[in-house]
Amino acid sequence: MLLDDLVAFRSEEVLHSLFSSHVLGMLLSFLFHGASMSELDLCTLIEDFGDETKCRSYIERLRWPNGIACPACKSDKISRIIKRHQFDCDACRYQFSATAGTIFHDTHLPLWKWFLATYLLCESRKGMSANQMKRQLKISYKTAWYLCHRIRAAMLETAQEKLGGTVEIDETYVGGKARRWRPRSDKQVVIGIRQRNGDLRMIRAKDAKSATVRQIIDANIGGHVEVIMTDESAIYPWALDELKRGVHKTINHTREYAHGDIHTNTVESAFSLLKRGIVGTWHKVSAKHLPAYLDEMCFRFNNRKNDFLFRDTMLKLIGSPNLEYKHLTAKVQDAA
Repeated sequence: MLLDDLVAFRSEEVLHSLFSSHVLGMLLSFLFHGASMSELDLCTLIEDFGDETKCRSYIERLRWPNGIACPACKSDKISRIIKRHQFDCDACRYQFSATAGTIFHDTHLPLWKWFLATYLLCESRKGMSANQMKRQLKISYKTAWYLCHRIRAAMLETAQEKLGGTVEIDETYVGGKARRWRPRSDKQVVIGIRQRNGDLRMIRAKDAKSATVRQIIDANIGGHVEVIMTDESAIYPWALDELKRGVHKTINHTREYAHGDIHTNTVESAFSLLKRGIVGTWHKVSAKHLPAYLDEMCFRFNNRKNDFLFRDTMLKLIGSPNLEYKHLTAKVQDAA
């Protein structure tokens, strides 16, 4: 009897040390949340999500981390229909799948190609064009273009907190060059706002007038801002309200690019990344879809240190509404 108690005690001690270990914590995190971006590479992605069953299992774990529940009556009494990859609710008899009600429902594209496309858009620092996605996944250009835009739409951040602390603001122009035979340039105005050691916002504006810029600043910068840094453009003194003018500092780019801590180099580096993406990856971005590319760039930039970027993007895909193709191909809307 004493020997049995000793064995039980030793077993309990080993299990306790195992459950408190960092290795098991990483294993459980992988099982329930997926590999982190630092651990997930292309080979691992293919090994872990190389078929439909593995992809459905992963979507199931992300969608119902506390156990499968019926979308209709919320009951947790569920039976599996293995051959059809579906579930049957024992309470209301509603039948559903792991992809029902998500962006993956009724898709004609294999789930593993969705996973691969999502990983490529998360991992590519300057984005990925639809043509390159077409070649990588061996799909048509139309399918690749639609796929990329649906993932970009899911990346859109809603209800973002306003920026504060030290904030830099600058404007840039994206698009075609002015020609002698054109009445005006086709360039689009992009306002960049970046909080130092914080998030980035890039917003397409209908023009670079102070009234338009003021609306964008008020929507993205809170009252807890400490310093606002811009260049000496004439639009900013008029675009800032009285409170923000009190913390406004400028740098004269005709003389210097930085004066101590006063500069706009961090927001300009984000513009540089955007333009390298347009010139080197996308090659041409229409005025209508420019906000989607800006949202993608900001989402990837703001999550550049997120070890679970792939998992978080998949969660956004699961929870996002379906973007219809007819909406993407509709007429150009006015700039916000």
